[in-house]
Amino acid sequence: MLTATCVPLLQMKGIGKAFSGTRVLNAVQLALHAGEVHILAGENGAGKSTLIKILAGVHTDYEGEIQLRGRKVRFSNPQEAARAGISVIHQELSLIPGMRVVDNIFLGREKGGFGGWVAFGAQRKACQALMNQLGLRIDPNRTVEEYPISAQQTIEIAKALSFEAQIIIMDEPTSALTEPEVERLFRTIEDLKSRGCAIVYISHKMEEIYRIADRITVLRDGQYIGSAAAAELPRAELIKWMVGRAINEQFPRHTPNFGGVRLKVKDFTVADPHGLSRPVVDRVSFEVRAGEIVGLGGLQGSGASELLHGLFGSYGRNAAGAIAIDETRFVPRSPGDSIRRGVALLTNDRKTNGLILGMSITHNVTLASIPAFSPGGWMRNGGERRAAERHRQSLNIKAAGLAQPLQSLSGGNQQKVVLAKWLQTSPKVLLLDEPTRGVDVGAKHEIYELMNRWTQQGYAILLITSEMPELLALSDRILVMHRGRISAELGHEEATQEKVLQAAMGGSQA
Repeated sequence: MLTATCVPLLQMKGIGKAFSGTRVLNAVQLALHAGEVHILAGENGAGKSTLIKILAGVHTDYEGEIQLRGRKVRFSNPQEAARAGISVIHQELSLIPGMRVVDNIFLGREKGGFGGWVAFGAQRKACQALMNQLGLRIDPNRTVEEYPISAQQTIEIAKALSFEAQIIIMDEPTSALTEPEVERLFRTIEDLKSRGCAIVYISHKMEEIYRIADRITVLRDGQYIGSAAAAELPRAELIKWMVGRAINEQFPRHTPNFGGVRLKVKDFTVADPHGLSRPVVDRVSFEVRAGEIVGLGGLQGSGASELLHGLFGSYGRNAAGAIAIDETRFVPRSPGDSIRRGVALLTNDRKTNGLILGMSITHNVTLASIPAFSPGGWMRNGGERRAAERHRQSLNIKAAGLAQPLQSLSGGNQQKVVLAKWLQTSPKVLLLDEPTRGVDVGAKHEIYELMNRWTQQGYAILLITSEMPELLALSDRILVMHRGRISAELGHEEATQEKVLQAAMGGSQA
């Protein structure tokens, strides 16, 4: 139990930082004690990532001071911070996809053996021990790219733990994890706390925050708002600290306004991309009406994401089955085919395959609809800008200007740009894979309201979300998937967390 007289393991005092004259942190403070989980909370753009990058030695030009174990420190690079016992699990994965898992874990600090050679056997043994600690069934000798994003996220966590640091910073570590993987991570965090480690944990998930937090510090618009013990900071007050106002409803009321069947899928199958005999989607059939949100539940590997990609044409001829949009048959042989027929897919990894970060807001918004702005092969730049401005206002995208590159926007605003890109294609069917991943509570609320607006406009929505309260609240129906098949269909009123998890694990709903 912490007391007022406890000497902090780490103190950051008066931290300030500006980029190109724009101030992003101003007189921020953070005190971290050994054996605690300290939540760093705030909306996207609040300054959380900048603050931890200063602590990790990424940003070296800043105001204020850092004290570690009572001694003033100033790290000139991330290696110095790591040697001082600070390890970071960044939200954006730092793995090299084409390298083996074990080589990623020990990259740049390989274990030396006899005669100066790398001790490959010792590295594999240490890597396997880390995997066992996290309860992972991962082969250290396979390449990272062979594993799904959830497994890559746990590999990133294992890499951070391999430093044996006393301070571990976790930036949205569960954003791509399933519930069993999250439980394993939380058990690991409890183990680290018992060893005296201090955890700085960044999350936008309220259930996580109040499950593991000892203390909470809130930033807003680069300013320090306050710190409090988690038990003394009610959820409503925390949200008010974060967004500067009260949010009365976490999930805005969704009034069903169903039309006719917009999407009909029968016996849809997707062969395993790696050539395994069992298909990743196996003879799936369902319907989605205009104005309806159908949630897809399931654990990692259930086939839900693969189903969306198959409907979008990502797998080409590896996908087969009968699909109809507004009663007109459709064969999704490519993403281009799907876009032309009114299907749009928001993927679960916006920075890898949703956006081009170095390009402007305008060019990203029109990325999937370039033919509409280039009749005769000539770009109509004025039309592009007008379309981008229309979506900027409609979606409340916060940016200095439309020429601003995507990489300079917060996560929530980047997600809105992805949504704008697909809305510009005038879709009939929206396939949303984790639409609120990595965005703050305010941006989530805005996306929920947008989804309500789209259903009133007659869009049919297929929704994947790993946040169970979100799945239960937003879905008019839930289709639960297990090993590539639909194991249950649950109406909004009958769906519960227990029923969804039971079906996701292959249990009977009888």
